[in-house]
Amino acid sequence: MKFNIQEILDFLPHRYPFLLIDRIVEFEPAKRLVAIKNVTINEPFFQGHFPGYPIMPGVLVVEAMAQAGGIIMMAEMPDRHEKLVVFTGIERAKFRRPVTPGDQLRIEVDVLSFRPRAGRIQGVALVDGKKACEAVLTCQVVTRQREQRAHDDSDAPSEEDKAPATVAE
Repeated sequence: MKFNIQEILDFLPHRYPFLLIDRIVEFEPAKRLVAIKNVTINEPFFQGHFPGYPIMPGVLVVEAMAQAGGIIMMAEMPDRHEKLVVFTGIERAKFRRPVTPGDQLRIEVDVLSFRPRAGRIQGVALVDGKKACEAVLTCQVVTRQREQRAHDDSDAPSEEDKAPATVAE
């Protein structure tokens, strides 16, 4: 089974610039997923990591593996639009080679354990068939709750409520 970007957007809440999966080329529900991330010089993190020697931050490679694992979990949930899959652990992370602009990152994720509310996956990220990163990731499913936005003042006190109280004499 393969997914295009529109189908991926239906499974993950992430959006640009933090969506790190471009395509899914293999998918075995509750077992395995293989995803592709095309790494370009236009990625915003390359402006500062590192000027003159652009390298994709390792934590973002791990995040790409986590997003691939999140798709495996979300695919099993009929109410996925009401849920989020969040990290609970990163174990045995190893970074073998840099990921640079022009690379195609192949992300292979295998399920180690899977329950309705939690999972554990083995992730490997490859460039040109060579291991760039590997890690064991654990995650948990939580209910998505909309947070109050900082600029949303619907529940904020009025100017009168903020003013200091005066006492009439």
